[in-house]
Amino acid sequence: MFSPSGEQFEIAFGDQEAVVVEVGGGLRSYRAAGRELIDGYDAGEMCPSGRGQVLMPWPNRLARGAYAFAGRDLQLPVNEPSTGAAIHGLVRWAAWSVAERDSHRVVVGHDLPPQPGYPFALTIRIEYALSAEGLRVSTTATNVGGDPCPFGAGAHPYLRPGSPIVDPALLHLPARSVLQVEADGMPVGDAPVEGTEFDFLRPRPLGGTTLDHCFTDLQPGDDGLTRVRFASTADSGAGVTLWVDEAYPYLMLYTGDDRPDVSRRSMAIEPMTCPPQAFRTGRDVVRLESGDSFRGNWGLAPVAAEAVVAG
Repeated sequence: MFSPSGEQFEIAFGDQEAVVVEVGGGLRSYRAAGRELIDGYDAGEMCPSGRGQVLMPWPNRLARGAYAFAGRDLQLPVNEPSTGAAIHGLVRWAAWSVAERDSHRVVVGHDLPPQPGYPFALTIRIEYALSAEGLRVSTTATNVGGDPCPFGAGAHPYLRPGSPIVDPALLHLPARSVLQVEADGMPVGDAPVEGTEFDFLRPRPLGGTTLDHCFTDLQPGDDGLTRVRFASTADSGAGVTLWVDEAYPYLMLYTGDDRPDVSRRSMAIEPMTCPPQAFRTGRDVVRLESGDSFRGNWGLAPVAAEAVVAG
């Protein structure tokens, strides 16, 4: 019988295990020391609420699915009727194949053909690799068509902080700005987080804050990586860190309050190369000339609550 998520690509290193899936090429499970660090789903289940999915060639929403590029007006299918938007790209339900595989790493690939609304051709490869430092996700997308194309990338993991609900968990989010949005979730400007309910520049409990917001103006460490830390204080060592390199200047945080399967038991922390609506506004859209490639990295690792407190 065919699994709704297709073939399961399992990798392991030490006490870490991860499962990548054929359908969508996403991350279904990531476990360390016997504990799930992400809110995944069963192999026999169709991926719910975007859990662990790959978001390309654009992340998040595009109002009415309409945009212009290189003097052409283009129309993508609207696949979120409640907002009238095209959401999260074109590869979430596509079949991905294995390009390389070892015990601790797997490279999956998908060739995206030209189609209505996105008449461009991409070859995409994603490497999921486990090491002593945790899980590293490396994405390469190459324009294999003859014309320039717009591109954006994202990922949709839901992080589990080690507590039954996210409210008491400590969150450290080194982002100085949050995008202001209209009722339909479309951004209209940036605002500083300092002194607001969105200020997690210093670690503090999430509390009752409802998040479906995009953060930017990230503050990387000396190694150039920005780290978001999320951990329960009730279980030492039960937290998780998500890191991004400079290719991902936006992070979407979503507490899932409107989705019963994830509502406040986990939180999506989504690396994104561009903000919502980017194909319409042009903000930080990657322009790939024919033959050019995008490369970006993000990852996950266990973290103790004490490390979150220390920042």
